[in-house]
Amino acid sequence: MKPSTRVKRAVSVGGVVHRKGGAAREIVVGRRGPVCSLPKGTPERGETRKQTALREVREETGLDVAIEGLIGSIHYWFTEPDEDARYSKTVHFYLMSQTGGDLSLHDHEFDVVEWLPWQDALSALTYESEAEIVRKGLSVAYRKEARAAALE
Repeated sequence: MKPSTRVKRAVSVGGVVHRKGGAAREIVVGRRGPVCSLPKGTPERGETRKQTALREVREETGLDVAIEGLIGSIHYWFTEPDEDARYSKTVHFYLMSQTGGDLSLHDHEFDVVEWLPWQDALSALTYESEAEIVRKGLSVAYRKEARAAALE
């Protein structure tokens, strides 16, 4: 008889780092092997979601960032080959802008970290759920920009 599979919960927090870049807004993405994704990671004991997002983005991209607002969350299930468990994972994402740092300072989590025009970033991202988070984040950024322009 097969043992029952346990369900474990996992949480990560990350960011959509954006900037105006020439004709198109640009997004930071990281690549490790064939996978292209957004920076994110697991909270350390006692950290808030915002603190986790700032730390993980700094570690994985080499950039110092400021949080502009919460974009939303994605949820998915996965299994680990060596465990008799299914994981229910939620990843919370914040919209962020660069305040300092340099991409060359990224850690080992990614082989390459780069700025891509948003359309290229959407095409490059391995997971559609992350591409949708980028779309939502850009929508927030453009609305904020339009409000600011209307006040001028």
